[in-house]
Amino acid sequence: MNVVIKFFQDGGFWMYPILVVGIIGGAFAVERFIKLKLLERANKRTWEDIYPLLQKGEFDKARQMVEASNSAVGQLLTMGLEVQGTVRRRDDIEIAMEEAMMEITPQLEARTVYISMFANVATLLGLLGTIIGLISAFEAVANANPAEKSALLSNSIAMAMNTTAFGLIAAIPLLVCFNMVNSKTAAIVGSLEMISVKTLKLISTLSRRGYQATPASNEAEKDENAKDDEGDTSAEASS
Repeated sequence: MNVVIKFFQDGGFWMYPILVVGIIGGAFAVERFIKLKLLERANKRTWEDIYPLLQKGEFDKARQMVEASNSAVGQLLTMGLEVQGTVRRRDDIEIAMEEAMMEITPQLEARTVYISMFANVATLLGLLGTIIGLISAFEAVANANPAEKSALLSNSIAMAMNTTAFGLIAAIPLLVCFNMVNSKTAAIVGSLEMISVKTLKLISTLSRRGYQATPASNEAEKDENAKDDEGDTSAEASS
């Protein structure tokens, strides 16, 4: 413990900004890990509940369930099933789901870039501390009294080396976390794209088998039938 404290003290002023940057970057990394892990579980639960309904062609129940869901899968399928509720064309449903993906992807990637940014800042602060330490070392050699020269030179070199080391100690874990978060985000986006394709395939398959596409189309059909019946009745009355 004493070694760590001495290492930090010998590094001088620039150790504190590096420490703050490392803590903030670590906080962003932890927040992203937790957020993505919870979202991944919510997506899995929602899809496991919705998929059997889609297979049976129970689009009304599926629509109600996804509207009540806070998951990314719920957001994606809400857009697709809302359009499916008013049109029969696959292209329109596909466009709606692509639009939903364009809205969801930035939400998944939010704040991830800050992890990489703080890793770079920590490295640069370490380099800055190194340069300042070397400048102090040259000044000590040039201007200090011979009795003080050795101590000043030693302190300046310690500052230069310690800030470099501490900057790398802060930056390397942040870069690892950044790549892990990116990988997790890409996996979630890939799973959403797979769900989108499966949903479109199910809707197309069920439509070809003769399932009623939507309640809206059913209502329109009923209105047309009612109008035809009224027309027949009025025709009979006039005759």
